[in-house]
Amino acid sequence: MSRHFFASLTQNPISLAGTALAVAALMLIVTLVGIQIMGFEGGPYLGILTFLVMPVFFVTGLLLIPVGIMRQRKRLAKLAAAGETPPLFPIIDLNNEVTRKSVIIFMVLTMVNIMVIAGATYKGVEVMDSNAFCGLACHSVMQPEWTAHQRSPHSRVRCVDCHIGPGADWFVKSKMDGAWQMVAVVLNIYPRPIPTPLHDLRPARDTCEQCHWPYVFVGDRLKIETTFADDEANTELRNAILLKVGGLHGRESSGIHWHVDPNIQIRYRSDESRMNIYDVEMTAADGTVKTWLAGETPEDANDWRVMDCVDCHNRPTHIYRPPAQEIDLLIASARIDAGLPYVKREGVRIIEEAEYNSHDEARIGIAESLQAFYRENYPDVLAQNPLAVTSAADALGDVYSWNVFPHMQVRWDTYADHRGHPPVRARQDAPGCFRCHNRQHKTAEGEGISRSCDLCHTVLAQGEEDPEILRLLNP
Repeated sequence: MSRHFFASLTQNPISLAGTALAVAALMLIVTLVGIQIMGFEGGPYLGILTFLVMPVFFVTGLLLIPVGIMRQRKRLAKLAAAGETPPLFPIIDLNNEVTRKSVIIFMVLTMVNIMVIAGATYKGVEVMDSNAFCGLACHSVMQPEWTAHQRSPHSRVRCVDCHIGPGADWFVKSKMDGAWQMVAVVLNIYPRPIPTPLHDLRPARDTCEQCHWPYVFVGDRLKIETTFADDEANTELRNAILLKVGGLHGRESSGIHWHVDPNIQIRYRSDESRMNIYDVEMTAADGTVKTWLAGETPEDANDWRVMDCVDCHNRPTHIYRPPAQEIDLLIASARIDAGLPYVKREGVRIIEEAEYNSHDEARIGIAESLQAFYRENYPDVLAQNPLAVTSAADALGDVYSWNVFPHMQVRWDTYADHRGHPPVRARQDAPGCFRCHNRQHKTAEGEGISRSCDLCHTVLAQGEEDPEILRLLNP
């Protein structure tokens, strides 16, 4: 019986190909599972190859076997009716030393090939999981995102951890969406800039909250910022703000993270950009529902969306900073000499007025503009400290290269940042918190959403040279 079954598998090319495909896929599955059992993490790519792609090949091979057997039987019946003898495969005689050695060599090489293919598959998965692959494979398209990621708080977090996350289902969905993106890149028909938000992004509870638990980051946080005035001396100023993070789990929530308390659900409807929010709905812990409306909801409004982290922290990694903020950071870190007269004001002006086609062209133009300013207005400073001016020009070139990408039509104010509110945001038309907290949303009873600043923060000092709060903290 077993000999007859083996003959059925091997006496026709279709069944033989199916058997080979099934065995090879099975061996790869076993090898890849072994790699994961030994502790090698391959991320979602390895999981999808092991448990989805390879099983497809395995099942395909199994399906080919009966197809080949049925076609072989029909062929044998026709040959028998015609009185012809069916062709036979060559006889492999293992008693023959040369044949035996050939079979052993073939089997050994087959095992080696399987190990090589498995290793190459794992390495390929590792490469496809890397940030460099995501950011540099399509360099001209992803250059803004790649550059911003390298300077972000998540620079050591892999792209796939946020854009895909664990599990195979979202991996398949993201790759199906990415198939068209690949076609768009090849045909050079991709949009410039890349539109946001990503409406098919995985919920933050499956990605962000793998590391950040909103109801654990509780209490108040003191945030102190250093800025510099636009005057000749680049006067150092300090801002101090007490952020009410809140978010107590198991007790009554308050503060910013009240919005994502697990006992409360907030939904909203908005336009495609999520900058204009029309309807807001809150379901409290006791099941009561309250709805706020901002006039008549447009027919093309998006469906209800459950609020999560990225509805406020919508630029957690791909952050583009306005020139003033970047220059403040560079002066504070001494990359730009604060002793250069009006360097803050002129740096901001030069970058905001800059129109260049490439980063190299921008660096040359920015350096020439800064040199010209000091040559015309402060020739003594340029003569006495030329290296400081050159270093400042290099730093301004970095500011431009970090935040402006002419080929993608991206600059610091292209994308809206929904944290906070103007004027602290780079894009002044982005209302931030005021998307909901704007006194326009009302319940049927006329109750509005509070616009009290004290709900989320307390300003302790703003643009002060010597804030009292810092004297108290540093006596």
